[in-house]
Amino acid sequence: MIGIAALWISVLLLGGGVALDRVLADAVTRNFDDGMNYVLTAMIAAAEIGPDGEVLFNRALADQRFLEPNSGLYYQVSARGHEDWRSRSLWDRALKVPQEHADRNFHVYDSKQFPGEDLRIMERTVILPGSDTRWMFMVAQAREGLDAQIKTLRTTLFHSFAMLALGLIVLATLQTIYGLRPLRKVRQEIVRMRTGEKSRVTEPMPAEVLPMVEELNALLAHNERQAEEARTHAGNLAHALKTPLTVIMNAATAQAADLGETVIREATTMRRQVDHHLARARAVGRRGAAQSRAEVWASLQAVERAVQRLYPEVRIDMDGDKIAAVRVERQDLDEMLGNLIENAAKYGGGSVFTTVGRAGTMVEIVVEDDGAGIPETERVRIFDRGVRLDSGKPGTGLGLAIVRDVAEIYGGSVALEESEDLGGLLARLRLPAA
Repeated sequence: MIGIAALWISVLLLGGGVALDRVLADAVTRNFDDGMNYVLTAMIAAAEIGPDGEVLFNRALADQRFLEPNSGLYYQVSARGHEDWRSRSLWDRALKVPQEHADRNFHVYDSKQFPGEDLRIMERTVILPGSDTRWMFMVAQAREGLDAQIKTLRTTLFHSFAMLALGLIVLATLQTIYGLRPLRKVRQEIVRMRTGEKSRVTEPMPAEVLPMVEELNALLAHNERQAEEARTHAGNLAHALKTPLTVIMNAATAQAADLGETVIREATTMRRQVDHHLARARAVGRRGAAQSRAEVWASLQAVERAVQRLYPEVRIDMDGDKIAAVRVERQDLDEMLGNLIENAAKYGGGSVFTTVGRAGTMVEIVVEDDGAGIPETERVRIFDRGVRLDSGKPGTGLGLAIVRDVAEIYGGSVALEESEDLGGLLARLRLPAA
């Protein structure tokens, strides 16, 4: 950042300095030329033709440098067939008469015709009253004074712009260092968190950096929640497997007569627990995918076909928003809908009705059946793992628990109510809309 700022400042000041140098140098040169133009005009105004056809001045020119030899200010009047009339300052030298200029316009140019003395020459061709001769009036002045002024101007510009560039670069450097200081503070805070001194960035930060710090703290909190969920998940699984393993070990140690039945029963319980925790772990692993998206209607159609093959006597109807999508992986959505619709088909009276709608930022999926329903006092307990109100039908008692856990992982919810239309159970699944 400092290097780019220094380069940009240098380029801009260089371009500005060159442009300003040209403008001021041209202004000084024009002022110099205006002085010579004034002298040349005065010469022409004072010139007249003498009795022998020569040019005379009816009044003396005011500048005394014309009388001092090699003073740096000269004039000369020339014409073809006439002797040049030169100022005393030229002494034994003469100005070269240009052949390419033969009009009445002013012409100004630089010349090196005098060794060691650069000249600025202004000339004009004039026909004086009483004469048909074309007279070339010339004024020459040494460039030494003009070049000295331009040099002083350029030196002043260079030093001024150099100081300005240095000041701006120092300012940009300080601004960059000071502006990036909060990022160094954030880095130091992260080092303290890595070494265990802190768990969050708590130092006050400027408003420009505060959103990043808040996101960082939110990310840390999210990771802590995931780690806590993983620990809880592992503890729950260990606790769920510990009891069946203890029963099997005790039965094996005692060489119980029903050891085989005990192993089968407890192994089924352990498999049920493992399936539940694997489903939850898969959902947790996929939750972080920001691009998760599933079409609800397509998932419902797939589940309806699968459940219809298991329970061909059950009628399953669907209605509602056919373009709704949720921020859930398709596999997890299929599993939640499959559990709800399969339960409705299994425990209902032969009719299942599913509705899809929107509720703010959520998509609401309602599954109703015409069965006996669930008493209100049991609707919370039924979500516990392994709880089954009807043990006469096959099942593991984990369906609703899996639906609840997976829905909560994605920021949704599931609730049980009484169906007003069919009279049975109503399951209301709410998931974030995509």
